[in-house]
Amino acid sequence: MFTKPTYILAIESSCDDTSAAVLQDNKVLSNVVAQQQIHQQYGGVVPELASRAHQQNIVPVVDVALQKAGISKQDLSAIAFTQGPGLMGSLLVGSSFAKSMAMALQIPLVPVNHMHAHILCHFIDEKDFDKPTFPFLALTISGGHTQIVQVNSFFDLQILGQTTDDAVGEAFDKSAKILGFDYPGGPLIDKWAKQGNPKAFSFTKPKVNGLDFSFSGLKTQILYFIQNNTASNPNFIEQNRADICASIQHTIVEILLDKLKLAVKQTGINQIAIGGGVSANSGIREALTKAQSKYNWKVYIPKFEYTTDNAAMIGIVGYYRFQESLFADASVVSKARIEF
Repeated sequence: MFTKPTYILAIESSCDDTSAAVLQDNKVLSNVVAQQQIHQQYGGVVPELASRAHQQNIVPVVDVALQKAGISKQDLSAIAFTQGPGLMGSLLVGSSFAKSMAMALQIPLVPVNHMHAHILCHFIDEKDFDKPTFPFLALTISGGHTQIVQVNSFFDLQILGQTTDDAVGEAFDKSAKILGFDYPGGPLIDKWAKQGNPKAFSFTKPKVNGLDFSFSGLKTQILYFIQNNTASNPNFIEQNRADICASIQHTIVEILLDKLKLAVKQTGINQIAIGGGVSANSGIREALTKAQSKYNWKVYIPKFEYTTDNAAMIGIVGYYRFQESLFADASVVSKARIEF
């Protein structure tokens, strides 16, 4: 019996990237991202400028996504969009567009949790990429979030631990700013770390009970370390840049691994899936790859294009929510903060 395919148009606008994707069931037909370069000169995302840029980008991005997918808007089964968390102005652009288009086409509207999408991106049908089986542990690491989540099913997720202050992505970016790197600085730390000695400098790992994280103290420690050393040697950063970056990255990776080891011990679950922008970090990927044989873990690492903010991951959650008829009407509201 022939089953009609499900076509999901997904829209992601939680921060400063405008993205649209089209999925046929759980396969990605297109995944288009328009980045905003204007924030670099300010050293971080400016919310008002981000929302304005989304307004300029969303129509052409959706148009290109449909063209690349080779379908028309009349073929769509539903429209999924990021409900939150994120910057409210940015979220409203995506939700308003999704509501209007869904209403015009008279098709279902599917709200999606951004962090849920980072986890379920592993279920996008990709060649040579295995999918985790339930239950598994998800480490979601980004500029705004650091969480360990026990994933029992597509819609049964339990947060086991999260940051009590700053997220790991912020720790990378703020450390990079201290070192004089441009925004976003996290990838630059990763780049320089590859050339340095991770044991060159020692930073104390914060002591946080259970599976929660804390990175504010580490940021302060790095700030004082740089200030003290540059006071006696103005060229300290220039002369030791690679070793500093390698040592910072090594410390952060160790913090994440320590918590994962504890989570595996407490739950008995040895499947680990990572997601979020920081999961693109080569040090984290390498450490988790080595952990597979060292600790007998099964580790799932997403494709790079699904680590940063993208609409394909919104689309895969949208697809599974569509299967369960988990729709919303036009009264659904965007939320800067939202739980699973």
